[in-house]
Amino acid sequence: MFLPFFESLRKTGVPVSLREYLGFLEGVSAGLVTFDINGFYYLARTAMVKDERHLDRFDRAFAAAFEGLAEITLEQVLEAVDLPGDWLRKQAEKFLTPEEMAEIEALGGFDRLMETLKKRLEEQKGRHQGGSKWIGTAGTSPFGAWGYNPEGVRIGQSESRHRRAVKVWDRREFRNLDDTVELGTRNIKVALKRLREWARDGAEEELDLPATIRATAEAGYLEVKTRPERRNAVKVLLFLDVGGSMDPHVKVVEELFSAARGTFRHLEHFYFHNCLYEGVWRDNRRRWSDQTPTWEILHTYGADWKCIFVGDATMSPYEIAWPGGANEHVNEEAGAVWLGRAVGQWPDRLWINPVPERYWAHTPSVQMIREIIGPERMVPMTLAGIEAGMKLLGR
Repeated sequence: MFLPFFESLRKTGVPVSLREYLGFLEGVSAGLVTFDINGFYYLARTAMVKDERHLDRFDRAFAAAFEGLAEITLEQVLEAVDLPGDWLRKQAEKFLTPEEMAEIEALGGFDRLMETLKKRLEEQKGRHQGGSKWIGTAGTSPFGAWGYNPEGVRIGQSESRHRRAVKVWDRREFRNLDDTVELGTRNIKVALKRLREWARDGAEEELDLPATIRATAEAGYLEVKTRPERRNAVKVLLFLDVGGSMDPHVKVVEELFSAARGTFRHLEHFYFHNCLYEGVWRDNRRRWSDQTPTWEILHTYGADWKCIFVGDATMSPYEIAWPGGANEHVNEEAGAVWLGRAVGQWPDRLWINPVPERYWAHTPSVQMIREIIGPERMVPMTLAGIEAGMKLLGR
């Protein structure tokens, strides 16, 4: 019965194999999910999606294959009520806790609840607001939505509020994955891996099969050839803005930092506050006592390094344009001067901004930073933004 779903996945571009499809069927047969469309969705996605980039395609295929199955009409509710009472009772005993069963029995029992629902559906002629009897909203009837009853049947409500409904008949929809939202560490790694420069260095520990075949054919006996393992040789210099307006973005910046450390073999990082000045630091606890002069950074890391700034670029314009404008110390040279030196030193540069792009035009300091760093070289901290930035650095 799930073959059309499998075909829909293939047509949508999800590279699902027959083995993965059979694994999904085994999970369904084993009863991993029962009467739970959410659980069914996640089981199918876990079994048949190997790459985060295919999540959006999977959602579209899922919606196409099962469109309408989650929309329960009143007629279908009536049909459900007409199911044999013994079957309903056994299902309730299987999936409800003893405490929940005791509550249902105390208020008349499951059969009484379902019989009453059927009778109300037959008698009611229109929408009802409030009250304690009819199927409606914001009341205390056992049937309806956006109200309260210790054991009710929820109808027409998008989500649980008190988590006390005995049975749920809701419209359930799944939306496509949005590539403009903030990311988790795994998704960031996928985006960062687009920046690659392969090289072979280090010990010759990897089997070189073509060379081994060639050498064996020439020598007449087995002659094993090895070579250095291929590694990502990209060198990344990461400057992280901390404190002040960056505090709300700590979590996503930590995820980016963690992903970068797990992706790039050659990674150096330093902290700064608001704008680049004459000193940066590695340890925020010692940022006043153990700074590294920015001049030293400029002379240590050559033009072959990829320079990435991470910050919201939100500050007083004076912090960028004027000597002495920094909010924590008196800087002899303006922040724009130091940023200009960084631009001259590292042609492959990028500024990742955790603030949504729609707000950039309303902040003068963001526009100033963009002019210095390059308008196209500031990207939002989203899946699409980071991927675009990695392509830019990889040119």
